[in-house]
Amino acid sequence: MKNVNLFLVLFTTLLYQGYSQENDRKFLDDFRGTASVTHNGISLVPSFSLGDPALLFDLKFTKGKLSFEPDMRFALEGKPWSFLFWFRYKAVEKERFSLRIGAHPALNFRTVTVIRDGQPEEILESRRYVAAEIAPNYKLGENTEIGIYYLHGRGFDEGVKQTNFLVLNSYFNNLNLTKDFYFNISPQTYYLRMDDKEGFYAVGFVTLAKRDFPVSISAIFNKAIDTQIVPEDDFIWNVSVNYSFGS
Repeated sequence: MKNVNLFLVLFTTLLYQGYSQENDRKFLDDFRGTASVTHNGISLVPSFSLGDPALLFDLKFTKGKLSFEPDMRFALEGKPWSFLFWFRYKAVEKERFSLRIGAHPALNFRTVTVIRDGQPEEILESRRYVAAEIAPNYKLGENTEIGIYYLHGRGFDEGVKQTNFLVLNSYFNNLNLTKDFYFNISPQTYYLRMDDKEGFYAVGFVTLAKRDFPVSISAIFNKAIDTQIVPEDDFIWNVSVNYSFGS
């Protein structure tokens, strides 16, 4: 819990600084974030899940084309799950075409059992990673985009040493249900290689929201098509309640 308390202090400090700088726009151009609670935490790579309820924080501090985007995930009882500290740059911003590049250091946490003084004891172990991404997108219409996402990651500790994650994605946004309610849908397919094992998957992201209202509901559905990567479930899904704040 010491790590959790330290991080909560850091998180509160970042929120305070972000809101202060929102009122006095001398440093940041924008600050925003989302807090989500879900019955099943799903990773950045959707084929992996926590398997338990989770609390997720996504923050974004923007200055010009640069942004700092912490992505922090906790099990609902307070144990940290993963921390990703994204640094992103909007390399190209055209009317229809955009290109984003980014990189992050990351910590992934797990509970392990050790023997101390002859007795089993659970401790929290962290594993270190770095990764880089590239994400070109092309806008087909007012509410429709297609794109590619590629991430390469490297691990420094016990576990997976190299990860390659390639996604073909599409986005259909602001699809009206009524005057006030709309939904976003993003069907995707992806290839995942972790060391010498690989897999192909399909995933869908769906969000239901109300205009000018900070709370939304989202869901993820992930299905393995053909994979060598185990252990994992053939099909995983979740539903999340999200609260958006900031600019």
